[in-house]
Amino acid sequence: MAEIARRHDWFSALGPEHRSWVALVAQAGIAQFIAWFADESDEPVSATDLFDAAPRRAMRRIALFQTVELLRTTTDVVEDWIGRMPPDDQPVLTIAINHFSREAAFAAADLYARVADTRSSWDSRLEALVVDGVVRGEIDEEITARATALGWSGRGGVVVVAGRIDHDADETIERVRDLAYDHEIDVLAAPRGSRLVVILGGAGESPDEGRAVIEEMTANFAEGPVVFGPAVAGLSAAAVSAHAALAGLRAAPAWPEAPRPVSSDDLLPERVVSGDAAARRRLAERVYEPLEQAGHDLIATLDAYVNGGASIEATARTLFIHPNTVRYRLGRISDLTGFNPAQPRGGLTLRLGLAVGRLDQAGSTVGHR
Repeated sequence: MAEIARRHDWFSALGPEHRSWVALVAQAGIAQFIAWFADESDEPVSATDLFDAAPRRAMRRIALFQTVELLRTTTDVVEDWIGRMPPDDQPVLTIAINHFSREAAFAAADLYARVADTRSSWDSRLEALVVDGVVRGEIDEEITARATALGWSGRGGVVVVAGRIDHDADETIERVRDLAYDHEIDVLAAPRGSRLVVILGGAGESPDEGRAVIEEMTANFAEGPVVFGPAVAGLSAAAVSAHAALAGLRAAPAWPEAPRPVSSDDLLPERVVSGDAAARRRLAERVYEPLEQAGHDLIATLDAYVNGGASIEATARTLFIHPNTVRYRLGRISDLTGFNPAQPRGGLTLRLGLAVGRLDQAGSTVGHR
């Protein structure tokens, strides 16, 4: 193991669990070689079960060329120890270890090939069905069971990310999957036309940590907006995040300066303009409802501030209050909604939020009458 770590930089970058898998395979290989060499019968080498010491998911993290490098290094270490044996024993031992290592390499190649064929023909279809079920909002026990079969652990919150793809979808998904494994989070991904939908589970203990993972993943998407929906409690609620992410992706061209990636909530104004009913409800919940519950003063101050050209002094004169009172109320508005009225983007969102909230309230009043 020390020699493996010395020769291969990528080995040190593996997590403790992955390194333990390598140790198990190396130990199993040496033990199997000893057992085969000690067997006086003419049984041929059978190295097909050599890799049973590690779980099959190890092949998603450790590539075939890396496995071959591990076999070569292990064989070199064994040959070094053979050099310390009595001279008369060395030739037959050297021939035996070379023969055994060749068979082990063939077994590794065969195993990776069979797993790759199986995954491409089965897992990809299964994964696409799960992602499609989430996007459609048809998440039942069968969808959940399929996700579990694909390795979904169900730990932590769930966030859906959507963006464009204009190249090999399989290659892109593998890169996304590798990144998710590096961060030890669940991932399900599938293309839907020219879009790639990625479902992440357990992406960090905090929103900032989850966003850092998404930002790192963004490089795998094609040029254009990448939108992530709100974090939800689990896969059963992932349709909410998926709808928001895809609706945001459709509306994103209306905000060319949007960051990449961008939250679906940051695109609420564009989503409302595009006719997204869910965004309209979300904007009213985030802006109008908390301000209304806090009292008329905040809404009146926001109206005067926006109509007065975002001038604190003009707002104070309009409302006959001190400028510091205006500053205090604007701070309260920012705290309650998450949008800063002093910023152009925040002012736009707040003004639109008041508009949809008032329309909804007027509509409910008319309907009641």
